[in-house]
Amino acid sequence: MTELKIPNLNRVLLAGRLTRDPELRFTPSGTAVCNFSMALNRRFKDQAGNWQDEPTFVNVVAWQSAAENIGKHLHKGSPVLVEGRLESRSWETETGQKRNSLEVRADNVRFLERFESTPAAPGPEEPSESPDI
Repeated sequence: MTELKIPNLNRVLLAGRLTRDPELRFTPSGTAVCNFSMALNRRFKDQAGNWQDEPTFVNVVAWQSAAENIGKHLHKGSPVLVEGRLESRSWETETGQKRNSLEVRADNVRFLERFESTPAAPGPEEPSESPDI
């Protein structure tokens, strides 16, 4: 039998809204880390022809300047586009139970709503910018 060659590919691209305010913290060495959760929606018609919504909830972690910008600008309900990769973590609780978690490590986060970087509101010809992180 010939050997099947499978490419090493671990990329995700997700669009959704934050389900809670992001949690920004810093490691003892001063590196920013931000955790947040996203809700993704799949809309489909059921067998009766009625539209149904099926949410999926995903945990995301961002590091360094991306983490700081997310903590500064985003809030519960903010729409975002996240590009990153899946990472798994394993740990043991204080009572000795083994735990596992699968989350997205964000490489790029795009804010999908506008926000003001200055106190004055932009005019119709001057839209505010949404940064890529």
